[in-house]
Amino acid sequence: MTLTDGGDERPEQSAADDRRPTGSTRRGGRGRSRRGQEWTRDPIRPHQHREGLQLQRAPDYLIVGHICADLLPDGKVVLGGTALYSGLAAARLGWRVGVLTRGVFGREVHGVKVPSLDRYADELSIICQDADETTTFINEYHGDQRIQTMPHWAGPIDLNGIPPHWRRAKVVHLGPVADEIEPRQVSSLQAGFLGATPQGWMRQWPRKTGGRVTHVPLRLPPSLISQLDSVVVSIGELPYTREVVDRVGERRLAAITLDENGARIIYGGQQAELPAFPIQVRDQTGAGDVFAAAFFIKASDRTVSAKTAGRFANAVAALSLREVGPNGAPQLAEVQALLEE
Repeated sequence: MTLTDGGDERPEQSAADDRRPTGSTRRGGRGRSRRGQEWTRDPIRPHQHREGLQLQRAPDYLIVGHICADLLPDGKVVLGGTALYSGLAAARLGWRVGVLTRGVFGREVHGVKVPSLDRYADELSIICQDADETTTFINEYHGDQRIQTMPHWAGPIDLNGIPPHWRRAKVVHLGPVADEIEPRQVSSLQAGFLGATPQGWMRQWPRKTGGRVTHVPLRLPPSLISQLDSVVVSIGELPYTREVVDRVGERRLAAITLDENGARIIYGGQQAELPAFPIQVRDQTGAGDVFAAAFFIKASDRTVSAKTAGRFANAVAALSLREVGPNGAPQLAEVQALLEE
């Protein structure tokens, strides 16, 4: 069911890109990261057999990024990351979802048992590229300040590992959490709608030893900025992303999540402040990722206005706050019920 409000300004849609993807899955070979560091393209290790993936229908929603491990104070590990939160949100909204990630799951790594991805197999089609470890975060909170440490990094994701038919996804979501996506590789994709949550491109840490995470201003190639249909950032990320947000918002769509104050939508140079839905909050983790998935899905519909897409995303994100962890993403019927109240 498509939600329209008829009276709002509609986001301007850019013409489809005439470029075609290479469509090949490369194995082996070497390349360089955006910071000039050399890395190896490891063979992909599908979460499902390659034959099974080829027989599947193309996903409607393709998200690329690390599914990461959050190490809790009691030594337990829970899975997280934009790829997981956004992927599950899109699946609960009725979309076929494909995930391209990298890491080690379902076994012990560095003395820590990393949960398996099998529990999500019914909702997500996952390709997991080979790695020696899983991207791991340790979060410590001192008042309102979060100190984040990254002891392990799974390495870069090779976009050439996307199956040819997956490249036809209606929405492609770039969701880096730890600089794992090379921006210049994105030009090989031909998405109907290309969105990004760029937080991982702003994180910096000692890669050889692991250590504390700091933030740097967002720097993206002009070619990628012009290719983006939308970008979603948090109000806390805005000082690092303002230039990219302004440029994408001037041409297409940008959204800034404002925590309990809802969201600011920028479309064709105009702005709209959309209030949050009042809801009992249990856990705010991943709410921005859930918002982004819902916003990209609704904004990819040419008949839906920017304000309607933002209001829909606010509702989905609000409902996700009722539960702890990625399983809090709501079903579409719950979202429609909230919007009708």
